[in-house]
Amino acid sequence: MVQDRVAPQRGPADRRDAGGEETLPEAFWAVARRLRETSQEFLAPWDITPGQLRALRVLRRKGPIRLSALSEQLHIAPRSATEVTDALEASGLAERRRDPGDRRATLVELTEHGADVLEAIRAARGTEAERAFDGLSEADKAQLARILRELRG
Repeated sequence: MVQDRVAPQRGPADRRDAGGEETLPEAFWAVARRLRETSQEFLAPWDITPGQLRALRVLRRKGPIRLSALSEQLHIAPRSATEVTDALEASGLAERRRDPGDRRATLVELTEHGADVLEAIRAARGTEAERAFDGLSEADKAQLARILRELRG
């Protein structure tokens, strides 16, 4: 009888290469997880999620756009873009309005309050982001920034 095999769960000991060191992908994902957790904690006073922050940034950069364009910009499903917009609208950070070029379509735009919140987050986040990289020398920070830009493409 052949049994179905299930991939084993990887534990902390499995995150090491042959020499016992943490692998590069594991180290990268561990840092990404830490940054994501820190980001969620950091945004809590504004009662905003990282996904909502990304949407606000798109609205600031692109101006009023259709929900379909917002979902494309965020690389999320249209339904998810609707949910993000609903939450932003409920908080007074964004609003929907008719598209003057097509009355059947709806645009989403940043409100003045949304712009103010974005600015407050940007100002506060600068110091928070710097703290995440405090342990690196200026040369290491420059090297890491170069590598990340290269990986991003």
